[in-house]
Amino acid sequence: MDPTPGAGGPLRRVLVANRGEIAVRVIRACHLVGAAAVAVYSEADSGAAHVRMADDSRLIGPPPAARSYLDIDALIGAAKDAGADAVHPGYGFLSENAAFARAVAAAGLTFVGPPAAAIAAIGDKARARVLAREAGVPLVPGSGLVASADEAVAAADRVGYPVLVKAAAGGGGRGIRPAADEAALRSALPAAQREATAAFGSDAVYVERSIARARHVEVQVLADSLGSVVHCYERECSLQRRRQKLFEEAPAPGLPPTVRDRMTAAAVRLARRVGYAGAGTVEFLLDVNEFYFMEMNTRIQVEHPVTELVTGLDLVAEQLRVAAGQPLSVRQDDVELRGHAVECRINAEDPDRKFLPRPGTVTSLVLPGGPGVRIDHALAPGTVVPPFYDSLVAKLCAWGSSRPQALDRVAQALAELEIGGLTTTAPLHRRLLGVPDIRSGRYHTAWLEEFLA
Repeated sequence: MDPTPGAGGPLRRVLVANRGEIAVRVIRACHLVGAAAVAVYSEADSGAAHVRMADDSRLIGPPPAARSYLDIDALIGAAKDAGADAVHPGYGFLSENAAFARAVAAAGLTFVGPPAAAIAAIGDKARARVLAREAGVPLVPGSGLVASADEAVAAADRVGYPVLVKAAAGGGGRGIRPAADEAALRSALPAAQREATAAFGSDAVYVERSIARARHVEVQVLADSLGSVVHCYERECSLQRRRQKLFEEAPAPGLPPTVRDRMTAAAVRLARRVGYAGAGTVEFLLDVNEFYFMEMNTRIQVEHPVTELVTGLDLVAEQLRVAAGQPLSVRQDDVELRGHAVECRINAEDPDRKFLPRPGTVTSLVLPGGPGVRIDHALAPGTVVPPFYDSLVAKLCAWGSSRPQALDRVAQALAELEIGGLTTTAPLHRRLLGVPDIRSGRYHTAWLEEFLA
């Protein structure tokens, strides 16, 4: 008799509830662990690479995400129709949606991610702050939920200006508004509430002190349902525009070992506190050598390849193991940090025109190679990059035995990369890699916007 999925036996057939390069990445991991992969696609993605790579596929709706990749009923129906026993959400779309995780379980399928209760608890940013405090994780001074301008002003008076108004159900930099004084805060509050409602279906917000020129450092964690939790060290994600990451590296340059030890230990404590299982990321603000909890992402991250390159782990395969009820393949002592890795996000955007999205058709493609080079993508000549979804088209990564070698390798790879027919952020990355602050690792979350200005 075949082993029961989710009870220690391998997953046999996984529906990949996503598209683009992350769907390709998950399909590869499924094949490596011996599982068949079922793709889903909208009418705009009928010829996409992830559809061609999968063992089976299902059309789930028209191009708008709300009628396809965000349609829970369509996804569950596709999984049942294809005979899947599990669903992997990738990142974005429904990957951190507790209702989706519950719907998958209610359909008798395995959700490749943390329990719905953990997603709900940590997805509410105000509740996440409470859990972090209970786990002994340092917090940026802030408030609980605020519903009115007067409540927000009272909170800001307690924590000190400047502040940020942040969506409690937020993520991806949305639902956040800065305020330097009371007048700005009274204007920022309704703007943040409107954006939060539009993006997350909730206008719940809270106030948090704004730390200028901080670094954004996150810790990758893995946990299984048997009580094991490990960290896979940290990533530097400070090179951002409007809180959207453009460049990541692992490990964080110049991070003192004592700070690394405290930060990774804090991430593990939080994962244990919320009953986590699977791959997740605990994000921190680093102010000199003091760090503060920001949020926890309950999914695989866009930038997970740099962690894989410096640890040798396959994080997506670990997700599949955990979802099948199996233990992690490693203990903490097995996770070693080797060398340095960097990732450049290649988006179909025009940096010279305020990063305006530039969808189109790939007319030609030259991909780089060489020692230590990795590129995650779903491109081929003739690939249509539609206007309906995120503009990320590729992640160009490089590993080196040292940070300078990793930077040199990714610079060479960028010089070789050609994506005909699209305007992308690749020229900006080529430019940035020659800037002394980037070469030395002396940058922070406001650095890029200051540089571009």
